Amino acid sequence: MKFRTLGRHAREGGKNIYRNGWMTVASVGAVTTTLILVGVFIALMLNLNQIATNVEKDVEIKVLVELTAEEGQIEDLESKLKDIPEVESVNFSSKEDELNRLIESMGEEGQAWELFEQDNPLNDAFVVKTTDPNDTFDVAENIKNFDYVNEVNYGQQVVEKLLSFTKYARYIGAALIIGLVFTAIFLISNTIKLTIMARSKEIGIMKLVGATNSFIRWPFFIEGMLLGVLGSLIPIGATVGGYYYLYNNLRDKIQFTFVELLPFNPFAWQLALILLSIGAFIGVWGSVMSVRKFLKV
Repeated sequence: MKFRTLGRHAREGGKNIYRNGWMTVASVGAVTTTLILVGVFIALMLNLNQIATNVEKDVEIKVLVELTAEEGQIEDLESKLKDIPEVESVNFSSKEDELNRLIESMGEEGQAWELFEQDNPLNDAFVVKTTDPNDTFDVAENIKNFDYVNEVNYGQQVVEKLLSFTKYARYIGAALIIGLVFTAIFLISNTIKLTIMARSKEIGIMKLVGATNSFIRWPFFIEGMLLGVLGSLIPIGATVGGYYYLYNNLRDKIQFTFVELLPFNPFAWQLALILLSIGAFIGVWGSVMSVRKFLKV
């Protein structure tokens, strides 16, 4: 396509925005309303995904070493743990470290455990993390068969429920976002169809005098893209502004280490780009689908 022809299509698409008046307002309103919901859900689901990822990173296997194991045997056990293909890291925690951690976690009540510093009854331990949290179960069962292992703890029931919840949360979030996008496409397609119906005679005349389908379609293509972009501006401002407010007012009040909001920069700009792209896509797709039936003359 020549640049001159493309410029003509762009001018016609821009003019149609003004010519259609209230229909343009209706189309932009349909995109705006839906994209606000899409933007909120995307921000929510991406942050939930971040939280789920943080929680999964905290899933670990604690391997308690037998009290009778000697230093060389403990080193052999560590070597075997590191040789497991699914294992990402192995950290040794001495019985002294375990006792200090226990005392700190119990606060004032932990002072009673200070009596055991000379005769520590706790086990040395290895903290094992897998590359994929879903491999935790198989790796833990495998470790139970190793020599010098007294006990393997990884909170089986809690971990299973946790991983199941994060998996389904991601699926449900993706389904909701996809559903909202298709709803937006349906709304904009039907709204734009009304504006195109008003020009059906014009399209028919252009077809009869020899205009090609692509020549007729391009102004509508550009018009739809402009409608989608215009309709995404308010959702971008609302979601980015809202996220900025929440990020600055909530991040310091969250007491759980695994609950961490995505940083405003670059997340806000990524979200803005996503909404702008979705808006443009919705507008183009709605226009293409709407004008197609009127090209059959």
